[in-house]
Amino acid sequence: MRNKKIVTVLVVLIAILAFIASAIGVFSGQNEIAVERQYQSIRGESISLYGKGIYQNDSVSLAAQGIAQDVVTLILGIPMLLISLILARKNLLRGRLLLLGTVGYFLYAYISYSFLCMYNPLFLVYVMLMSLSLFTFILCIMSIDVEALKSSFSARLPVKFIGGFQIFIAFILLMLWLGKIIPSLINGTTPIGLEHYTTLVIQAMDLGIIVPVALLSAILLIKRRPFGYLLSSIVMIKGLTMLTAITAMIIGQVLAGVHVGMVEMTVFPIVNLVAIFCLVIVLKNVEEKNYISKARNYSI
Repeated sequence: MRNKKIVTVLVVLIAILAFIASAIGVFSGQNEIAVERQYQSIRGESISLYGKGIYQNDSVSLAAQGIAQDVVTLILGIPMLLISLILARKNLLRGRLLLLGTVGYFLYAYISYSFLCMYNPLFLVYVMLMSLSLFTFILCIMSIDVEALKSSFSARLPVKFIGGFQIFIAFILLMLWLGKIIPSLINGTTPIGLEHYTTLVIQAMDLGIIVPVALLSAILLIKRRPFGYLLSSIVMIKGLTMLTAITAMIIGQVLAGVHVGMVEMTVFPIVNLVAIFCLVIVLKNVEEKNYISKARNYSI
């Protein structure tokens, strides 16, 4: 793997900082009694604040989502990150793809923490994690010989099924977020769930990045183009971790007494299971020997 030492240092730093941030997110304020506070937003909406711990100034809804994502990061994200690093250091293509997708999860997560959460003492940690994840992601992409990827996957890989699933993910996200945004634009009202935050950060990231990438990777994969294999692997791995986090967020919101729509409660957990199935298929169809024999100047 190119830049093996640099990537290793960066990944270890991500794991350490993510552990600190997630542990504080989960356990801070556990022994405190929440101080019930209502905040009048600039749009005239009364918002119930969480009132304790690191998320004390966030809404009850976002705090429940943040804590749920912190739990997923601790029990799934960090272990996947370290395991994939070990496999990648052995020059296994599966390891490199897993590492790339997992770093993508951390990049997405800490962009959202940096720009969405109310300012708190972990702000610089969030920014460092965002930056470390971004440059690690770039270095991981540079370590993969894209042209060698096509012959590194079995011809039995069901590209239409996996590509179709990615198109479905893009469609669901598109309809879900446009269904929230367009009615508010037509009626001149505040989008549901904006609360006291400045803008729709998650929706901007999904509509501006995730949806186009999912569509592009699906088309390229169905055509069996090299970049299709790379992007689809990233989408599947990032999708698995992120969908698991979203499922945990939904559970966290329900436990916190926040209303969650029936669509979200049913669609996301089901899509999460399908994402796991697709990832298993992708990894099972990786042919390591073919990649090693064709890739050049991409290992130390």
